[in-house]
Amino acid sequence: MARARIKFTYKDYLQLPEDKRYELIEGEFFMVPSPSYSHQLISKRLFRALDDYVTKLELGEVLYAPLDIVLSQENVLQPDILFISKGRLDIITERNIQGAPDLVIEILSSTTAERDKGLKQKLYAKSGVREFWLVDPDKKIIEVMSLGEGGFESTGIYKAEAMLKSPLLEDISISIREIF
Repeated sequence: MARARIKFTYKDYLQLPEDKRYELIEGEFFMVPSPSYSHQLISKRLFRALDDYVTKLELGEVLYAPLDIVLSQENVLQPDILFISKGRLDIITERNIQGAPDLVIEILSSTTAERDKGLKQKLYAKSGVREFWLVDPDKKIIEVMSLGEGGFESTGIYKAEAMLKSPLLEDISISIREIF
């Protein structure tokens, strides 16, 4: 006997208990485990570097998880860090972000890496996220990708002594060594 495939929506998502983190991807719930200590250190350092730059130049807002990004009624994600440019701040509501941020940063972990590099990356591209950074704590690298016609295209892989550059945030320069 075939089982019906039930797709959940944002309305269903809002009924989940608030003591755990979830994402809704293509109508399916995924529990997001609590991040590790090293994940949090990397997140803190990246957030500070990005927020200092964005705040100094008054470019918009830098925010971090947990915060719901509602891309559609069946896709609600919680990226580690995100940036929304000044001209698009109207997508920020008290409860969530309604639409695609300009920049999304995902820090990989053993439990989320496959989803971050697969489904979530495709959803971010499909939704119009302009730039996507994948941070790999094990390899100590950050890959910067820009949205192209066929999805995200790598614009640089940064490691060790490199200074991260962003096509979206033209003059930013982040020391990879200081992040890891």
